[in-house]
Amino acid sequence: MEVKLGFGAVPKPQYVFVSKESDHYWYMLAEDEKRVPIYERALTGVITGIEVNKRVENTFGEVIRTDLNVLADKPYIIRSGSDTYFSKGLLLSLDILTFEQLRYPLTIAVSPGDKKVVFCNIYDPVNYRSIGVSWDGHKELDWQTLGQKVSLKVNKIYNFNPDKNQSQSEIINNIKTIKSRDVFIAQSDTYLAQLHWTPEQGRDYLQQKYGKRSRLQLTDTEIMEFIDYLKLQLSQNCPI
Repeated sequence: MEVKLGFGAVPKPQYVFVSKESDHYWYMLAEDEKRVPIYERALTGVITGIEVNKRVENTFGEVIRTDLNVLADKPYIIRSGSDTYFSKGLLLSLDILTFEQLRYPLTIAVSPGDKKVVFCNIYDPVNYRSIGVSWDGHKELDWQTLGQKVSLKVNKIYNFNPDKNQSQSEIINNIKTIKSRDVFIAQSDTYLAQLHWTPEQGRDYLQQKYGKRSRLQLTDTEIMEFIDYLKLQLSQNCPI
């Protein structure tokens, strides 16, 4: 982002609040605290962090919120109630996304549900495909545990506190260059879950293929080969 010299607005993140109204589904607050409707239904940018189960004080007292940090034309923080369908859909989508996908810009979109419900959908802005999530069994999910898992995953990619002197392109390039064993492990976790492999199945395969019982024992070449094998199984729609 280009730094504009001279007088201007205070350089701070712009909060975006989720709320279903008659003609819009999220809004910002002006300096006089009046709501400014956002009629566009999608925001595209790089997800740089997330805070789940955040305690926030408002006029009604203490409330629990989820804050999603997105770097677009400016830094945004999408704030929603932690127990809302928007926040839950957000967590389900982020849980599915791979580390590789999270390094690139994504599109966060709002869509209306019944009554006051607003859903969150995430799209790949290049191919316009949505990140499909399943709500099956969502009432039995441990949302606090899922939130902690997603938070660790997302915030590990980018240290959550961006260098404010960096340009948007520099930040995106830094995100793209992150390579670690944790990235490979998390990516294989995603594919194993999609294939519905049990831990025993995974260990048996590694033992037969590499003579090792854990992904942590694999070399970088071996674990990338393992990931390619899992991706091939998914493409063939042939869960073991």
